[in-house]
Amino acid sequence: MADKSIKLLPGFRDFTPDNCAVRNYLFAIWRQTAQSYGFVEYEAPMLEPTALYQKKTGEELNTQLFRFEDQGGRDVTLRPELTASLARIVTGHQRNYPKPMKWFEIGSCFRYERQQRGRTREFIQFNADIIGESDPAADAELIALAIDTMLALGFTADDFVIRASDRQSWLNYCTEKNIEDVGGFLAIIDKIEREKPEVLAEKLSKFKLTADEVKGFINNPENASDDFKAIQANLEARGLGAYIKLDLTIVRGLAYYTGTVFEIFDTSHSMRAIAGGGRYDDLLKTLSDGSVDLPCTGFAMGDVVIRNFIEETPHAKAKMDTWLKTQAPCDIFVVIADEEQRPNALKLITELRNQGHKVEYPLTPAKFNKQFKTAEKLGATKAVIIGDEFPELQVNDLSTREKTSIPSFDALLKHL
Repeated sequence: MADKSIKLLPGFRDFTPDNCAVRNYLFAIWRQTAQSYGFVEYEAPMLEPTALYQKKTGEELNTQLFRFEDQGGRDVTLRPELTASLARIVTGHQRNYPKPMKWFEIGSCFRYERQQRGRTREFIQFNADIIGESDPAADAELIALAIDTMLALGFTADDFVIRASDRQSWLNYCTEKNIEDVGGFLAIIDKIEREKPEVLAEKLSKFKLTADEVKGFINNPENASDDFKAIQANLEARGLGAYIKLDLTIVRGLAYYTGTVFEIFDTSHSMRAIAGGGRYDDLLKTLSDGSVDLPCTGFAMGDVVIRNFIEETPHAKAKMDTWLKTQAPCDIFVVIADEEQRPNALKLITELRNQGHKVEYPLTPAKFNKQFKTAEKLGATKAVIIGDEFPELQVNDLSTREKTSIPSFDALLKHL
């Protein structure tokens, strides 16, 4: 017989309690690190006018949109990223906030693209942006946040590197070489490490360049922009200079980047990109038709790739597992050894919960040993036994197996 059950859509995920706990771990680290840098949290709608993305993005992203017409006849899209929404919000509200504005967001995005390891059609992003500051100090602050986020997740300097560049270096190069199709040229540079030599040679020949010429420019550290040098000096002063490397092959695919761009790479698993971002000074002006013109820089980190990286890195996984153990659904399990004491047990449970404890108990009569097994499965640290000797209670420490007799409710509340 054919299976008629409704299946999960391709590229989407169920978050069962164990997966939800891992998601909450990422959220906690992202939120804590961003707030330590003075960033404040915002949120935007999941659904936006399609025109918002057509105004901002290139052809590739437009082919990946979850786009449809709503019942009001509007052309709408599930957000594929947050930068456009952020720009729309800032355009309408920036007068209410001092500059620079340091904002972060954690939420779902949607892209209809081919599924593969590290890519799903719904994914969660951590987005951090600084709006209203053109100085390279803002870029340095953002990159420092990215580095400290990785360290807070349990990674070390041996696990990742920031590969950074500046599109200004390439704009200067294009001017020198009389290259008019800057976008087309940078698209070649963006894929230069992955392109077959003969294909690369053919593409560069259209610009009257050879691979050796271009790679010579890339490999010359003197071609670093003044902004990159300022960022590097800023990070050196923080003790974070070792995490950033100049790499002029990093130009980022989206057309709106205007200055410093960077990506976080996993150094131990085939140099996989973990996160990235850069400066996009023209976006607000474009989306507001010139009414608001503020410089911006930002970065994003997705949950799918970073979770894979954590699970492949023993020390990062150990840190996550330690945190997860503190998130047990209950810390106290009330064992009802005498059903006649259930009303008193419910009173005790209520008082314990009011004190802030996470408390569980058997909803229906259960054997004594079964209750203890349930307590251990739930991760409880203590079991409180209420039986026929009430009001005397017994507290069992489930890790040390130590037992303590408590004479009353009040004494128990003080004991715990």
